Amino acid sequence: MNINKMKKSNKDIVTESTPLMPRDSAKLISRLAKDVFIEEEGVKNISCEILEGLKNRKISIENFFNHELLPKEDDPRALDWIFILDVLNFCFWNKKDDTRWKVNGESGYFALCAAIKRSLEEGIPILDASFCSKITKSVLENILRGDSGSTAVPLIDERVQNLQEVGRVLLEKYNGTFQECVRRCSDSAEKLLKLIVQDFQCFRDEAVFKGHKVSFYKRAQILVADVWACFKGKGFGKFYDIDSLTMFADYRVPQVLVHFGAMRYSNSLLSKLQSESELKPGCDEEIEIRGCSIETVERVVKEVRSLIVQYPLLELKESDCGAVQIDFFLWYYRRQHKEELDKVPYHKVRTIYY
Repeated sequence: MNINKMKKSNKDIVTESTPLMPRDSAKLISRLAKDVFIEEEGVKNISCEILEGLKNRKISIENFFNHELLPKEDDPRALDWIFILDVLNFCFWNKKDDTRWKVNGESGYFALCAAIKRSLEEGIPILDASFCSKITKSVLENILRGDSGSTAVPLIDERVQNLQEVGRVLLEKYNGTFQECVRRCSDSAEKLLKLIVQDFQCFRDEAVFKGHKVSFYKRAQILVADVWACFKGKGFGKFYDIDSLTMFADYRVPQVLVHFGAMRYSNSLLSKLQSESELKPGCDEEIEIRGCSIETVERVVKEVRSLIVQYPLLELKESDCGAVQIDFFLWYYRRQHKEELDKVPYHKVRTIYY
């Protein structure tokens, strides 16, 4: 399948020549939404959970990228490793009765991490731009082979195209390494984000909503945030404007926001999600869920920072809480409370963007 065929489409007349950035997109979408609603009482509930996480240090840059399957900051390949992970980091969900794709017992994102780590241990140069630019479907299928021979990762053709594209761009513009992209951005998360979506089409997560060109840039934003988290905000991860990023609008964090009552769906949308109906990429319902998720987290950030100012004895700083920190926490919260959260339906879309 050609990636261009998966791009979001909308017949509305577009009023902007360039898309709004994710934060402004979210404000507009939440204002015009008809099927997704932000609930202020739920925002306060989740803010209390976030405040507790800050107090007990569960929400800390020291914890966000601390996993045995992820690269360490002292690994000279770390930046290219993170880059390839996020080039392939999308669409792991399966239909209700399907067997899940697993690698070494891990599922979803961590199955991808396990597969990349295994390929490096096997001597496969998956981090090499030249290798990626020429990768074939059969080679990638071997790299991403699951524990069950009959279960494959979804959208394998799109993953091949992503790798081929980024490999070519890195060779043509960045001396074959993502390190060069980071170096050129002068410690700015925003500059790096804009460079990524400008030069790498597979990260260009945009849509049209009621005549407005909007963006989410989920994978591009998480790529920048992963660099920040891996390097603990130092060295390559020393971004003075990390708060320019929003939360990463996927399908799991909205599930947590609904669980806490910070977001609510209309009866018609809820019924559709409960029936396991797939949404079309770029449909209004998908855009509303993603945009309202970003705006909800923005309001949580504002509420938590207000609480920090009100209660100085907590010995917290406003900068301790941003959209990135909250997203990391909520994503892990979903994994830690899987049985409880699985009762909340989430939207399913076959897309390369998350």
